[in-house]
Amino acid sequence: MSFRIQPAAPARPNRCQLFGPASNTKLFAKMAASAADVINIDLEDSVAPTDKDMARANAIEAINTVDWGTKTVSVRINGLDTPYWYRDVVDLMEQAGERLDMIMIPKVGCAEDIYAVDALVTAIERAKGRSKPVAFEVIIESAAGIAHVEAIAASSPRLEAMSLGAADFAASMGMQTTGIGGTQENYYMIREGAKHWSDPWHWAQAAIVAACRTHGVLPVDGPFGDFSDDDGYIAQSKRSATLGMVGKWAIHPKQIALANEVFTPSEEAVTEAREILAAMETAKANGEGATVYKGRLVDIASIKQAEVIVAQAELIAAS
Repeated sequence: MSFRIQPAAPARPNRCQLFGPASNTKLFAKMAASAADVINIDLEDSVAPTDKDMARANAIEAINTVDWGTKTVSVRINGLDTPYWYRDVVDLMEQAGERLDMIMIPKVGCAEDIYAVDALVTAIERAKGRSKPVAFEVIIESAAGIAHVEAIAASSPRLEAMSLGAADFAASMGMQTTGIGGTQENYYMIREGAKHWSDPWHWAQAAIVAACRTHGVLPVDGPFGDFSDDDGYIAQSKRSATLGMVGKWAIHPKQIALANEVFTPSEEAVTEAREILAAMETAKANGEGATVYKGRLVDIASIKQAEVIVAQAELIAAS
């Protein structure tokens, strides 16, 4: 282990992030009443250019008036290559109350993108005397973003979470697909005459997880476009969870329960983790650095793995 200790990510549930366009005010109460851990009010892709001003005002009013309970409330601003983003930030920071928890910055390509938003947010916080700093979350959606992913993860103490945006990422990479997440029809191998589909997003997800875990940021899987395919959503979520991601987006309410189920450790997993910890405590008391649990070797590394599962379960239970 390096002498530079890996910082812990924020201790809050992030199993499901539910998105809804700020142009549709009827959704806000439903989003607040949902079982999602994080609410993302969208000013970007789901809002038409002619509706940007109206959507921004809607988001501010919702933040100030809706009872969001214990949910984390985030607003996705427009991209830094648009004429909308600066007004998104200024109006949110000046008019939305302390209930605004995070700003989501889309299509981040380099650390300097975060610096630009951070400078503006910091200036407004100081000018307005805001008592609670606003956190950031970012979306990796381009070849530049994945190439600079570690610098982005280290860019600001405000940064709490990072997601992969599959659709724009695929376009930036020149991938021959119109799918948003999941396996892709032409991305397969053949063994003994049978097709086997692998995951074209795996390498990007792994890079995001590594960068996030290095710098104390929550890695989150992004959207799964086919909300009629529950099995596909669950499969993608399980792959992401296995890689170390803590949650996934929901672009439809029916995906909330699926995400929560996958990213909540099962009773069996928690029981096994606690038993591993107990077995290692016994081994340590006997002066042993390893022991056998259910026919397999467990050691100090096993303790760390088990502690992750137990901590996640306790965090979710406490919320």
